[in-house]
Amino acid sequence: MIHHIVMWKLKESDKKNNVLKIKNDLEALKDRIKELQYIQVNTNMEIAPKSNFDILLDSRFKNFEDLTLYANHPEHLRVVEFIKTVVDQRVAIDYEI
Repeated sequence: MIHHIVMWKLKESDKKNNVLKIKNDLEALKDRIKELQYIQVNTNMEIAPKSNFDILLDSRFKNFEDLTLYANHPEHLRVVEFIKTVVDQRVAIDYEI
């Protein structure tokens, strides 16, 4: 199984609404992309340090091929296009469990 984790730090402009939109859009992918076996999207607590990242995506796939299909799926790419317009920083890791 492949574990795919991504964290984003968003630009300050309209951050609260953008965090909510990204969370909802990512969670909706579960019903649209069959290769996505598990997804959880968490957001940083408002009382946490401002230097923290804003959103964490935790997702799992049967194998790397399924992760690749997910990454190239039109629904995922639609979400990515929006994220690119509001993100300041991104970090990710993929590993086998």
